[in-house]
Amino acid sequence: MLDLEKCRKEGNAIKWLSTAHLTCDLYNSFLNPLMPFIAAKLGFTMAIATIIMGISHICSNLLQPIFGFFADNIYKRFFIFWGVLLSSIFIPLAILAPNIFLLTMFMVLGSLGGSLFHPQAFGFINYFSKSSCTNNMGLFICFGAIGFALGPLVVTFIMQYAGLEKIIYTSIFGLIVTAVMFVFVPKLSNIPRKPEPHKDFLASLKELLSNKQIDILIVIATMKALITMSFNILLPFLWKEMGHSPFYIGCALFLFIFVGSISSYISPHVERKYGAALVIYFSMLATLPLVVLFCMFLDKPVISLIIYAITGFTTNFAQPVIVVLAQDTLPKYKSLVSGFMNGFCWGIVAVTLSFIGAVAQKIGIINVLLILSTIPAICSFFVKYLNFSTKSAE
Repeated sequence: MLDLEKCRKEGNAIKWLSTAHLTCDLYNSFLNPLMPFIAAKLGFTMAIATIIMGISHICSNLLQPIFGFFADNIYKRFFIFWGVLLSSIFIPLAILAPNIFLLTMFMVLGSLGGSLFHPQAFGFINYFSKSSCTNNMGLFICFGAIGFALGPLVVTFIMQYAGLEKIIYTSIFGLIVTAVMFVFVPKLSNIPRKPEPHKDFLASLKELLSNKQIDILIVIATMKALITMSFNILLPFLWKEMGHSPFYIGCALFLFIFVGSISSYISPHVERKYGAALVIYFSMLATLPLVVLFCMFLDKPVISLIIYAITGFTTNFAQPVIVVLAQDTLPKYKSLVSGFMNGFCWGIVAVTLSFIGAVAQKIGIINVLLILSTIPAICSFFVKYLNFSTKSAE
């Protein structure tokens, strides 16, 4: 049995939860760069592909508040283990699916892994942080973003140089990480103080959504998800039309997400020096001019990729600040709140993906991205209503 104070001192729990976050998001980013090629192989359009990806993201994100509610109450490590297992087994299987039915079924099962893992893991980071919760949250989010960045690189490299059938062997990594997590992430029974249970999901949901601060943070997190998801799903289709290889597309997505992971790591340091408001304003306002520049230099691969990477930096810059601010607003709902900030918001965007994909197919991907990038800038108006003096009860 591991001692909580020892885990806090040595950072074992934080490190292995962060590694598990890297692993889970690694698998969940496998499909974005390969979907245009899977669609061509199985014979369906970009509009159908966005519907399938939308279903996947709904399962991966929209259900997170429900799993977060149970994670806050059952007081066991159940969700983090099964989350990594489902992602690492079924997403590689989805890539090998011989038809659209099995593709969708495996994607749903694999995506449920992310929905299980994230709310409880975000709550654990807060529980196991004796101090500097924002720093630990930044590290945790950074690792997840690195995994999400490496996924396209790894899977496209394997596809291009070894073949799709070899992707199934990547599941071994997820199984190993799950086993190691079982040893190094302590049982919650080792935590001296349990949070007050909240058994009524609807009552908890009403309390959460009636909080003005939480509502504004949900809007901000949704805008971040809108840009990230639209870029990562639509642009691979554009690059494929331009004749780029799978590995090129994987490298492009890697740059976007990897630079975003760096921004997640450094943003808590910027927040302490300049304040949370500036971090959030910068993240929401800088996206529009960067998307305009990206579109202007689309025919210049090197310049456009640099701008694309910087866009990833700005989009992810405020995420740790937003998550901790939300958890501090309602500290008894750590996992439930995390499920909203990092799951539900993405699920809301996923519901619109089929519409976004259909519009993009009709008026063009670039035009859709330009329209979408104006929305975070407009919604930055609400930042002034946030209360940044909220302190955690931890």
